[in-house]
Formats: sequence, structure tokens, C-alpha cells
Amino acid sequence: MVNSTKHCIWQSKKLFMFSMLIIIIIIYRFQLSYGVMRTKYLQFFQNVKMALQHKIENTEKVNIYLKGIWTFRSDGRLGNQMGEYATLYALAKLNGHQAYILPAMANYLSPIFRITLPTLHDSVKNRIPWKEYHVNDWMEDQYRSIPGDYVMFTGYPCSWTFYHHIREEILREFTFHAFLKEQTNAFLTRIRGERKNVTYVGVHVRRGDYVHVMQDMWKGVIADKKYLEKAMAYFRNKYKNVVFVVTSNGMDWSKENIDNSKGDVFFSDNPKQSSPADDIALLAHCNHTIMTVGTFGYWAAYLAGGETIYLTNFTLPESPFLKLFKYEAVFLPEWIGLPADLSPLLPKGNGK
Repeated sequence: MVNSTKHCIWQSKKLFMFSMLIIIIIIYRFQLSYGVMRTKYLQFFQNVKMALQHKIENTEKVNIYLKGIWTFRSDGRLGNQMGEYATLYALAKLNGHQAYILPAMANYLSPIFRITLPTLHDSVKNRIPWKEYHVNDWMEDQYRSIPGDYVMFTGYPCSWTFYHHIREEILREFTFHAFLKEQTNAFLTRIRGERKNVTYVGVHVRRGDYVHVMQDMWKGVIADKKYLEKAMAYFRNKYKNVVFVVTSNGMDWSKENIDNSKGDVFFSDNPKQSSPADDIALLAHCNHTIMTVGTFGYWAAYLAGGETIYLTNFTLPESPFLKLFKYEAVFLPEWIGLPADLSPLLPKGNGK
């Protein structure tokens, strides 16, 4: 009887131990399965996250692709390049396309300004089937919906009508590099001397090829001595302690024809500090502007802000120049125009 009881107890223990072993195995397998499932779920969510990120990146690439590539043929010198850049920036934004500049334009502008539009490498440019699109020197309604994904603009636009509604963005694009700012401020401080509360007026005198081109080709004139005297008198009468900063591509003529008897005129003709970049930086850092003709003077005035005096009515009424140029589209409404003396273009006996 005793042996029978012991045997039953032993059987019960074996059954209990076996049951516990089964339970441990089940728990272990459950934990193992849970760990595998947890790992799989984590991997699944990671894959979903990566897929979504990949989809977002691809969507961005597709969006860029759908925006196409718009650029502007790089023509002319600094003033022209600035006009082409600003017009491209504004039209691409207006039409929802991505703007790129060509290397030639980048070479002109990037050493001077902190521009942000990306540069399109020649190897890419030469493989694109461009659609050329000419723009006039003023904004037109048709430019609000220009067709084509790969557009190359042509022309010589220099008009506020394209971009004045985003003026602050354009001014940011044409922010000067720090070294030019420092150099310019040092020059202005030096010429100020002991004067207090100085008002700087930048004067740009365009000569060079315009001396003959305006008269021979366009039936027009450029600024003369009397125009500059009137413009400078305006600022001398309105402001105290005026300092005029003169830049020109005809400095000899400027020195001979600009009156400096008051000692308030300074000419930027230092060979070590006289380049288009130096000159436009000087003019743009002045409070006000006197311009004559040309895109360089226009951009100096636009960047400077303040008051601007410009030469107006500088061609005969029948000039072919007026087919390409509109005074009201180039000069801001608040700028002050002084009429040119056209007598040198009139037949003898009809002059003033």
C-alpha cells in the first residue's frame, strides 16, 4: 500500500514537472515568437517610413522635373546681365518654373552679388531642346502664361515692370559680398572727412560707345554739362553737407565738365579700385542718384533707393530707339526726369 502511494506521488510529481516544462516551452516559444513579430513589425514600419521618404523625395524630383528649366541667354555687360537675371527670376516665379542661369551670367554676377539661382552647366545646356522666347523691355500680359518647359529668354530687358512687385527679393539677390561692402564703406568714410550728417549722391556718367551710338544710330543725345549742373544743384539746394561720388567710363570728360569748386565732388578713378563691381557698389551705397543713360546707371539707382534724377526725352520723336524703349517702363514714377537738350540733333538754325 505504501509503495502504491509513493508510486502515485512520484507519478504526480512527474506529471507536474512535465506540465511545468510544457508551460516553460510554451512561454519561451511565445516570447521568441513575440520577439520575432516585434522585430518584423519594427522592420515593417521602418520599411514604410523609408518608402514614404523615398516617395517624398521622388515627388520632389518629379515636381522639379515638371517645373522644367528656364534660363536667359547671357548678353551684354553688367547692367544688361542684372536686367536679364532679375527678369528671369520674376518670370520663372510668375509662371511656376525653375530658373537657372548660364555660366557666363554666373561669371559676371556671382563675384559681386550673393545670387541664389543655380547655374546650369554647359554640358546640360547643350543637350536641352530649348524654345527661345524674346522679351521686350517692358512687362506684357502674355508673359504671365508663357508655354514650354525648356525656355531660353532673349533680349535686353531693363524694366521695373517685370519685378517691382517683388522688389525686396530682387534686392536680396543683388546683395553685395562683404568685402565689397567693407571696401565701399571705407571709401565713403574717407571722403566724408570731418563733415557731419553727410548725404551721399552717386553720379554715373555714361560715355564710351554711347557718345557716337546715341547720335548716329538712335538719333539721340547723352547727358551734357548743363544737365549735370541742374541735377547737382537740385541736391545741393535740398540737402546740407552733400557729397557727390562720380563714376564714369569717360572720367577725363567728367573731370573737365563737372564743377568741383565747392570741394564736394569725388571721382572714383583709383586704378587699384576702379572696376564695374567697385563702381556699382559705390553708387548703390549712396543715398541718392544722378544717372545719365544706360542700364548700369539704372541699376545703381534701383539698388540705392532714395531720390533719382535721370535724363529724359533724349531722342528725337522719330528715333527707332523708341520702338525698343519706353520711358515709363524704365524709370520709376517717383524718379525725377530732366529733359535733354536736343539742339545738337536739329538742323542748323532750329537750335536753341
